[in-house]
Amino acid sequence: MPGRLLSSLRPSPAPTSKAAHLENPPLFPPQYSVEPPTNQKTKSQESLVMDALKRHSLGGRHHSDKKASKSPKVEPQKGANINMKVESPPIVFYNGPQTSSGALFSGQLEVNVTDPHITLDKFEMQLLAVVVTKKPVHQHCPECEKQTTEIHKWEFLKAPVSLQHGAHDFPFSHLLPGHLPATTRGALATLDYYLEAVATTSTGDKIKYQRNIDIKRAIFPGPEKHSIRIFPPTNLTAAVTLPPVVHPIGDFLLEMRLSGIVTNQKDSQTRWRLRKLNWRIEETHKFVSPACPKHSQKVGGEGKGVLHEDIHVIGSEEVKTGWKTDFEQGNIDVEFRAACNMALKPVCDLESPNGMEVKHNLIVEMVVAEEWAPLKKLSQATPTGAARVLRTQFHLILTERAGMGISWDEEQPPMYEDVPASPPTYVNNFEGELDSDHEPLNL
Repeated sequence: MPGRLLSSLRPSPAPTSKAAHLENPPLFPPQYSVEPPTNQKTKSQESLVMDALKRHSLGGRHHSDKKASKSPKVEPQKGANINMKVESPPIVFYNGPQTSSGALFSGQLEVNVTDPHITLDKFEMQLLAVVVTKKPVHQHCPECEKQTTEIHKWEFLKAPVSLQHGAHDFPFSHLLPGHLPATTRGALATLDYYLEAVATTSTGDKIKYQRNIDIKRAIFPGPEKHSIRIFPPTNLTAAVTLPPVVHPIGDFLLEMRLSGIVTNQKDSQTRWRLRKLNWRIEETHKFVSPACPKHSQKVGGEGKGVLHEDIHVIGSEEVKTGWKTDFEQGNIDVEFRAACNMALKPVCDLESPNGMEVKHNLIVEMVVAEEWAPLKKLSQATPTGAARVLRTQFHLILTERAGMGISWDEEQPPMYEDVPASPPTYVNNFEGELDSDHEPLNL
């Protein structure tokens, strides 16, 4: 859907064009004629052979020169290379951004020196968050399309160091704060995290290494959620029980009781019968496209941006049977299982200060038809022709599975002051006189 201007806390976002203009001609092959020319004399076999040899001699030289001019340049081999060993478990933030204590990330950078020795003047590594906008303010501006933020920086050397031939390890660790958004690849923008290490030798050569790290968020399930929906002007009421969280893989159960389906009159009864039920899970993406300083005036200056929104369905189904109708109690009990379609690549819930947001809603639509029956013969019901569509929605929290994992701060062993007092000691053989306040017990 088209974006709209709004104020933003981050650098100014801006409107984007819906489609780009096509400058190149269509990539269709030209039409070739298969008929020989009519007004041209046919050449002899000898002349055809001579022409072919001439073209080959002239074209071969040109082709060889062209091939030689486009030969790739061979870069000189560096005196060392960098690799990484990750020692910490996969990065998972537990619970929401406000309560999560983050995750520990540790490992070792391995510098494998292939020369007899090299001297490193500088060796550092950065943890970068890269946001790529799919609807930038200016289509051909790299600064509007991509924003890079430094999360943390490691400096391994304080002075030049000479390394001999072989492998050399440089350990690193960092506590990633729990408020960071998880890695997201949405419909409007992508958020990825990268580790970039650069080692500068004394000769000025730069040895680079880059690695992508995946950050996930898992919210622990709590108590079940109970909701009540009323559908005026009817007396129908729906009581729904939902799980606290749902996951991209696997299904979940929804229980619903539709009450108030029967209305008794003096000699007749009017009731509602459930004919059909549809459910779908909608995923809503929102993102504020930022603008670089050159194009900030397109949206009215700094501090403003363009809010884009995309809503698409990640799971749906039509339910025609499977519920129980009790006209004596006036209730309809419905149970069905819903799930996300993994082929549609669902994205977990996200809310970031840079304007990126992902939310999910479960929408339930029920078609009920009205019937009339006399009180003396309730089994002889007659449809009245009236029908209604009951529509309601519920907010879902889509998150990764926590599994058996726990937060890093709960894994540490107890401190000395946390150890309880030991039990009292027991003496097996007691010798000596008893206290005057106690008398011996004769058995």
